Amino acid sequence: MALPMLSFGSVIFHSFNCTSLPIPHTSCHCSLSSHPSSHHLRLRFGRESPSARICASVTDVSVDVAVEEKRLPKGETWSVHKFGGTCVGNSSRIKNVADIIINDDSQRKFVVVSAMSKVTDMMYDLIYKAQSRDESYVSALDVVLEKHSSTAHDLIAGEDLAAFLSQLHQDISDLKAMLQAIYIAGHATESFTEFVVGHGELWSAQILSLVIKKQGTDCKWMDAREVLIVKPTRSDQVDPDYLESERRLEKWYSINPSDVIIATGFIASTPQNIPTTLKRDGSDFSAAIMGALFKARQVTIWTDVDGVYSADPRKVGDAVILKTLSYQEAWEMSYFGANVLHPRTITPVIRYGIPIIIRNIFNLSSSGTMICHPSIIGDEDKLKLKNYVKGFATIDNLALVNVEGTGMAGVPGTASAIFAAVKDVGANVIMISQASSEHSVCFAVPEKEVKAVAEVLQSLFDGALNVGRLSQVAVLPNCSILAAVGQKMASTPGVSATLFDALAKANINVRAVAQGCSEYNITVVVKREDSVKALRAVHSRFYLSRTTIAMGLVGPGSIGSTLLDQLKDQAAILKEEFNIDLRVMGIIGSKLMLLDDDEGINLDKWRELREEKGEVADLEKFVQNVHGNHFIPNTVLVDCTADTVIASNYDDWLCKGIHVITPNKKANSGPLNEYLRLRALQRQSYTHYFYEATVGAGLPIISTLRGLLETGDRILQIEGIFSGTLSYIFNNFKDGRLFSEVVAEARDAGFTEPDPRDDLSGTDVARKVIILARESGLKLELSDIPVENLVPEPLRVSASAEEFMQQLPKFDQELAEKLKDAESAGEVLRYVGVVDVRNSKGVVELRRFKKDDPFAQVSGSDNMIAFTTRRYKTQPLIVRGPGAGAQVTAAGIFSDILRLASYLGAPS
Repeated sequence: MALPMLSFGSVIFHSFNCTSLPIPHTSCHCSLSSHPSSHHLRLRFGRESPSARICASVTDVSVDVAVEEKRLPKGETWSVHKFGGTCVGNSSRIKNVADIIINDDSQRKFVVVSAMSKVTDMMYDLIYKAQSRDESYVSALDVVLEKHSSTAHDLIAGEDLAAFLSQLHQDISDLKAMLQAIYIAGHATESFTEFVVGHGELWSAQILSLVIKKQGTDCKWMDAREVLIVKPTRSDQVDPDYLESERRLEKWYSINPSDVIIATGFIASTPQNIPTTLKRDGSDFSAAIMGALFKARQVTIWTDVDGVYSADPRKVGDAVILKTLSYQEAWEMSYFGANVLHPRTITPVIRYGIPIIIRNIFNLSSSGTMICHPSIIGDEDKLKLKNYVKGFATIDNLALVNVEGTGMAGVPGTASAIFAAVKDVGANVIMISQASSEHSVCFAVPEKEVKAVAEVLQSLFDGALNVGRLSQVAVLPNCSILAAVGQKMASTPGVSATLFDALAKANINVRAVAQGCSEYNITVVVKREDSVKALRAVHSRFYLSRTTIAMGLVGPGSIGSTLLDQLKDQAAILKEEFNIDLRVMGIIGSKLMLLDDDEGINLDKWRELREEKGEVADLEKFVQNVHGNHFIPNTVLVDCTADTVIASNYDDWLCKGIHVITPNKKANSGPLNEYLRLRALQRQSYTHYFYEATVGAGLPIISTLRGLLETGDRILQIEGIFSGTLSYIFNNFKDGRLFSEVVAEARDAGFTEPDPRDDLSGTDVARKVIILARESGLKLELSDIPVENLVPEPLRVSASAEEFMQQLPKFDQELAEKLKDAESAGEVLRYVGVVDVRNSKGVVELRRFKKDDPFAQVSGSDNMIAFTTRRYKTQPLIVRGPGAGAQVTAAGIFSDILRLASYLGAPS
């Protein structure tokens, strides 16, 4: 059978002067014929002229008329596979690829292969070294030879091995001569470069075809340059000539009929038969073009990942594999930097609706991602909001250019002049945003190009800037683009709102917005330092991943340490059932702090870690560590102290976008103006300030009050037993017992503070009363609340708690008489706080209640709060339960943390 021939002729690649360069021979000639197993190239050097020419061309495929032509079958009997360099990186991987091809049950298979891993880079390096006159190109070429020679020895044998090695050595010899010419010239043309780098695909395709043949499957290998014709449009892009390529494919198949064809990726020819390449991601493009030419059933792109992710898994650990994408969704995600396919790869298959499947060659159990027509995807998920957004992608290292001025409004041609100037400096515009007022035009360009763009625009509009028609040409550096991509998501109510809400709650400012009417993407520009944080925030908000929160705990005392234990016990459930990833990034006490800047502190052994790795407490450094992780979108600080100094930092934390949760009453019961400022900060931003545990520990007192107010009820009075300690004392102060005896019993049982005067003074109850009064709308100071102090006046200045306890029995008589009077009237004593909203006042005092009153029924250390409102006037709304103790207080804080997570996007 006559083989198709390619010969090189009269196209000039390079002309150079030889007079100053040492020429090792008076003439140089190397021949390389080009057909499926050989190539032909002529290099000539002569003495007759000080210049020399390197010439090459490719002839058309010729067909021996004696061969019976076989017609090319097209359609769904063909499946196309593409294997990248990683897939054929070594002998074992090539063997694995061969097994996949043989085991594919498709009737016919067309396989596109890249060069072996790193070989294309090695070939480019040969060119670079040769034109840099670095003689190490010779040894580098030997490495290329050895790589392919050793691979061939591993996989094939006999005559096939001998034939391949013979061709390989011939190719290497020809390449050496070509590289020598480049070395002499000190320059390589683009055509020479593309001819050299394409050899990797020639060798890998031949090796794979011989491995398949060795296993008993008939197959042919194709040099795609004989078939695939492309027209260069610019230095980084070519357009396929489908009609000519189809004609050549049919001619090639007529003399090489086979059900298994192994073809070279990446390389092609021009209409003039000059070898060229398909540029970036060329092998994927080759597979898509061939899929279109064969009208194949599907095109499978084999790679080293399980499919297309909803976001970059290096930035979002919980990114998920997308089962399906529409062509447009895949194109959008590719454009915005997602590692999917090059956008042009999708173009050839759209016309025939051929699905592209992305699969992992190292994980055959994964079904991968199918890129196809939307009608194939189905309607089963259309009712779920999250499925309208398929994924997110980012582009970093951008700058925004803003041209603005009143003189732009209504003036035709301004935008045209701007972008014509940008085109003239060769800059790539990534995104454009223009207000409908036409007052400004804003666009994003790569940061490395912004200087040239700014200079040309300043020059172009110099006159307009001088007379004030334009106010500025401003550059905003250090930007990133975040794109949300999904089929028809822009026409779905709530998608844009959810996106911007997630960014706002993560305290991320949006610098520019663009949304096309095609409804496939919403694009926002953010600070580069916020890029990953923004990506994680929006990804988690659409339930594609967990709501991640960085937490710092201040005060690992009784309540704080109990909270950490509760978080440890619930961590797995929070992740799996509630989609909440809560990471404790710091724990700080009065002397030591423990920090972590990655996955969070191990709560199983935080006490031991604090002793081993703890450092001197520094609140500013602590806050910076917890909040400074740009990979976690949300930060919360939990203050479990009763410290006024810590509470004074709340407004600063809220201004920085840090959420605050606390049982510390000092901030809300302190000066009224500070309380009002905190509440204003909370309302003006998306930062949250939760303090449920300040009043009722684990009881829902604050939330109940807010629920009543928000639903339009009117508070008349709030009366309650707010102290678990005093509840216990007065529940047991009866039947003639001495007050000092009951206080001592409560202290021994751990119900009181170390110094019982802190409880008996009533100050803690007064703080709770003032908090509820302010929540009800009363503008009162703590000093406005009269407090009945149960500490006898002479003992208020005792030196120590022990001295107080020793002296307290001397003052039992006064309270004994009050108890006797109450019991004789069929009443009990209870220490209560009252918010009288109708009269705008509050009070803390010892009161008497009938034994059938709800307050008389309280037992143990329970709290009880009664809300008398317009709705609950004759029978108050009562909240009752344990109101003190580390366990219930920590549980109240925990509840606030979960409420925060729900507000930030976790399912509730």
